[in-house]
Amino acid sequence: MASVRASHILLMYAGSSRSSASRSKEQAAQQIAAIAAQVQGGADFAELARAHSDCPSKAKGGDLGTFGPGQMVKAFEDAAFNMAVGGVSGVVETEFGYHLIRRTA
Repeated sequence: MASVRASHILLMYAGSSRSSASRSKEQAAQQIAAIAAQVQGGADFAELARAHSDCPSKAKGGDLGTFGPGQMVKAFEDAAFNMAVGGVSGVVETEFGYHLIRRTA
């Protein structure tokens, strides 16, 4: 597989890589679980990204564009490449925090 396109919602926490967030890791875990439940309930992923994500991609509804192998951290890449187009991951933890990932292409 050459590349995928994905969007994500990132919740950083105090101590995660490049984080400016003040929430604790536990608070971030609780918040991402609540957002995941909203997504599973049919809420609009892009709107939730705009409202909650700590990534600058939130301005584009979480859209990260297209990326190939080796361009993202391993846990993120594994999740993105191993789901069907239109699928949404469970919570994925990386050094940057907690992610929800939606594969868009």
